[in-house]
Amino acid sequence: MDTKENKFLALKHWKVMALCLMICDLISVSMAYFLALWLRFDCEYSQIPERYITPFTKFILPYAVGAILVFWIFHMYRGMWRYASYTELVRTFCGSATASLLHTILITLIFRKMPMSYYIWGAGAQFVFLLLPRFAYRLLLFYKVNAFKNNNRKSGRVMIIGAGQTGQMLLRDISVSRDMNDKVVCFIDDNPNKWNRYIESVPIVGGREDILAAVEKYKVNKIYYAITSASAEDKKEILGICNEAGCELKQIPRMAQVAMGRVSVNAMKDVAIEDLLGREPIRADLTEVFNYIHGKVVMVTGGGGSIGSELCRQIAAHEPKQLIIFDIYENNAYAIQLELKKKFPDLKLETLIGSVRDSRRLMDVFAEYRPQIVYHAAAHKHVPLMEDSPCEAIKNNAIGTYKTAYAAMLNGCERFVLISTDKAVNPTNIMGASKRLCEMIIQSFDTKIKAGRAAQIPQLFTHVEDEDVDPDKTGRIFQNVRTEFVAVRFGNVLGSNGSVIPIFKRQIEEGGPVTVTHPDIIRYFMTVPEAVSLVMLAGTYAKGGEIFVLDMGSPVKIDTLARNLIKLSGFKPDVDIKIVYSGLRPGEKLYEEKLMAEEGLRRTDNDLIHVGCPIPFDTDYFLGQMSGLMRAAYRNDRDIRERVADLVKTYHTTNPEVTIVKDARYVALT
Repeated sequence: MDTKENKFLALKHWKVMALCLMICDLISVSMAYFLALWLRFDCEYSQIPERYITPFTKFILPYAVGAILVFWIFHMYRGMWRYASYTELVRTFCGSATASLLHTILITLIFRKMPMSYYIWGAGAQFVFLLLPRFAYRLLLFYKVNAFKNNNRKSGRVMIIGAGQTGQMLLRDISVSRDMNDKVVCFIDDNPNKWNRYIESVPIVGGREDILAAVEKYKVNKIYYAITSASAEDKKEILGICNEAGCELKQIPRMAQVAMGRVSVNAMKDVAIEDLLGREPIRADLTEVFNYIHGKVVMVTGGGGSIGSELCRQIAAHEPKQLIIFDIYENNAYAIQLELKKKFPDLKLETLIGSVRDSRRLMDVFAEYRPQIVYHAAAHKHVPLMEDSPCEAIKNNAIGTYKTAYAAMLNGCERFVLISTDKAVNPTNIMGASKRLCEMIIQSFDTKIKAGRAAQIPQLFTHVEDEDVDPDKTGRIFQNVRTEFVAVRFGNVLGSNGSVIPIFKRQIEEGGPVTVTHPDIIRYFMTVPEAVSLVMLAGTYAKGGEIFVLDMGSPVKIDTLARNLIKLSGFKPDVDIKIVYSGLRPGEKLYEEKLMAEEGLRRTDNDLIHVGCPIPFDTDYFLGQMSGLMRAAYRNDRDIRERVADLVKTYHTTNPEVTIVKDARYVALT
């Protein structure tokens, strides 16, 4: 059966039900006023005087038809009576009262005054008769569904957290749902005024501290979180307690559905691990972002990655003039290309394959498309892999950033936003050190441009046949450089490629063990949309040279994260799923820092976003060493870490297999 036929049948069913209800109402209003007249004369029809029976018989049929029109105006035939509630009760009362008032006025003016009891009893009986078929349907359905549930041994016993309007809507939906075998057995609410009271015969048994006791007392196996107004910290605490109960745990859908009164148990979603982080989500001022991006050519390097692809999604939603996805991995680039073309058919989109290491490819792309805004997300990010291949970290991260920034500078780019990491702060591994080099590169570029000395930024030549962008040494090509360079630094991103969450989930699916490097290791976490919001805000706040830092709240112990994820999956840590501590990996430290102490902090318009004041360093010496660093990386020199340590003074390795000789000096082109 196709969709059109389904819609036709649904429409036909609705009309048939409305017609049946109209016929029932015709009989109801007629019977109501006849009953009132009959009761007035001691329930003996023969005792009713002719002066009353004649006006009644002449008036009742036109009145009944008119009453149907009044009921239609009050939308009494469009309701879904399986969900009949207070709203339908009020609507029925108002419709019935209006019809009764018209009955009283018209029969008196047209015919004669009837007995006072006729008006009163008739109006009351009419209201009752109108309610009976409507609420009887819901009542019958309620008992039928509950009888089915009671006969099904696998029915779930549900605790609802939150005895407010949302919880009540959820209870109602569970009560009438034929698809669910659940039964709500208790409510939890932190408001003491609600304790020991009932919602539709379901008790409100206490606050959050009573959750575990109530789970045991009422044999709860499902917990539905139905609070819309709780703070992130309260939500974290409540969900943490629920997580300890070992029950299936779900939460309400989007706030938009709640606001529209469409809370459905079928729309409940699983509690995600980010719900247990305990901080408010970052909400970017999208209007400001829209005004900045709208109508501009935007390029995203590494556009197929976790951060890059989310950047592309949000940029595409803000109506750029053109979006350019640049990535070396064709599968990811193709996937985001297909997604954006489907979701934004009018978007002018270019998907280009290339490497940020290839300066000739970069120059061609920038010269052809002239991007005004560049988000540089292309990078190697895996700490252990980069420890084994340190030169690759330098080639791709540091040198790739340098070449991309240089191409952007020469081709009229207005703003260049580097995606950095908290691992760049006091780095203990080559990946973090390479990202700190990236920050220093954009700071150096910004310093030179503001000083009007862009021509002093060296061009890096990977191949002998590379062309000098300023062969006649006149410097004219650098005269109109106005690019602003900024960096955005944040912590680990939940669900991204390489994140611990997908790894933990895969280990849990395989039955364990879940491997945690150290019981005390902590990390800052944020979601992909939050990270991207920060990156896009950096593009609007930037004035050049800043390192933007997100206040990510309190850090999270990876051990706690793993245990919570095991519980959310319905298992018990160390019982069903073992946790094994594998030890810190080479270059890894117990905690990450968001900011170097000497950088300081400056607030922005967003309380959760700060700007780190740049640490001064010898820009000329730094830029002079980049060519030598590049050549050493491409020669795969074993002393690459020493060269990096010479430039990044805060770099110190924790890899026991690596020794760094500090304070070595290198000539730029060696």
